[in-house]
Amino acid sequence: MIDMIPSLTVIATYAVAAIVLAITPGPDMALFVSRTINFGTTHGFMTVVGALTGVAVHTMLAAFGISLLIIAAPTAFFVLKIVGAVYLLWMAVTAIRSGTGLAVTQAGGRTPTLRGSFLAGLGINLTNPKVALFFVTFLPQFVSADDPAASAKLVFLGLEFLVLSLPVVIAIVLGAHWLTDTLLRSERAQKILNWSFAAVFAGFAVTILFAETRR
Repeated sequence: MIDMIPSLTVIATYAVAAIVLAITPGPDMALFVSRTINFGTTHGFMTVVGALTGVAVHTMLAAFGISLLIIAAPTAFFVLKIVGAVYLLWMAVTAIRSGTGLAVTQAGGRTPTLRGSFLAGLGINLTNPKVALFFVTFLPQFVSADDPAASAKLVFLGLEFLVLSLPVVIAIVLGAHWLTDTLLRSERAQKILNWSFAAVFAGFAVTILFAETRR
């Protein structure tokens, strides 16, 4: 059972990355805020539940696929880790060059059902190729191809991401009005978030590249 749990260092390092990713503005956050402002907190939370369900699906599919890759093609797994590190660098550069990424739309027409808000959250997450690509390239960085418990550890890390994301997205919904004003009106706040994201993921990428290419 203990072998299925990553080391405390891995858990803590992954936690930093997960929290930074959760607080970085993107399509999911924009939808949470939009639904909350336009239709109320309950719709905001239902959108969150839908998006987190999508994250769970992405995580399990990535963990399953990566586990098969480790068994079938260790060399391909190594290549995936290098590609993942390069992708993290690209994400860091993109974060610096882009704006806030938070586009809050105004409501139009009838108020959606709670089921509709759930499906909206699920849909925006499942149909976002960047989310799938992120998990496929990021999760492998925290396991080793020769670890017999790699599959279980991947699932553990996926669940860790969900647990850490939950309080963040709850805070986003509860502070939707403040968040909108802050991110849309404060250029400094946007820069702090973007540079924080870039620093963390660039650091991960450089560390990974050096570690993998030396093996």
